Amino acid sequence: MKKFLLGTLGLVAMAAPAFAADLPARTYTKAPPPMMPAPIYDWTGFYIGGNAGWGESRNCVDLDIAGVFDRDACLNKSGGLIGGQVGYRWQMGQFVVGLEAQGDWADISNSHVSFFVPEIITTSKLDGLGLFTGQIGYTWGPSLLYVKGGAAVTSNRFTIFDTITTAQFDINSTRWGGTIGVGWEYLFTPNWSVGVEYDHLFMGHRDNSFFGGIGPVLGDHISQDVDMVTVRFNYKFGGLGAPPVVSRY
Repeated sequence: MKKFLLGTLGLVAMAAPAFAADLPARTYTKAPPPMMPAPIYDWTGFYIGGNAGWGESRNCVDLDIAGVFDRDACLNKSGGLIGGQVGYRWQMGQFVVGLEAQGDWADISNSHVSFFVPEIITTSKLDGLGLFTGQIGYTWGPSLLYVKGGAAVTSNRFTIFDTITTAQFDINSTRWGGTIGVGWEYLFTPNWSVGVEYDHLFMGHRDNSFFGGIGPVLGDHISQDVDMVTVRFNYKFGGLGAPPVVSRY
């Protein structure tokens, strides 16, 4: 019996290496890398920025001739705009609401010879404007599409020049009206965004009287609308919230 057991153990010892060689090699699976959280885009907070672009102003001028206003001309004039804006936004899910104030310097002017009084040259210049608006928008990822509306104000200078007497009459006018607009903005960092915006200003009409040494010498009735397209850069104060906890392997 003892010899039988010893022989059996010997056979098992000899067969073990051969059996192990027939087993498949053990494979090792590397732990997957930790999952990175999706970027979080947050539009909530104060922001300040600058803008530049192009504007066009349409003025219709009615001259007061012998106490009667007659349509003299409707003029389109265009030029550059540059300025800045400041505001605050609140994000609620995928909806964003906000308030904004914007001011721009402008160089938009035009002159024409009066149809009724050819010796008269009238000049109209828009040299500044402001917008005070509310916004509502929809965001997906880093993009924000919004509409806006509110009050608008323009600073204008009107000049009448008499080529015969060389007399010149000037008047500065601040006009209030309304505005509507639409824009798109993109967050390319947690704090910096770039966008483009279109606005239309409804400035209504205004009556002006040009005075000489002894009283009014001429009056006009001017209606005005303004279109503007600007490229905007904004810096939003405050970054993203704390990132979610990521499991480690």
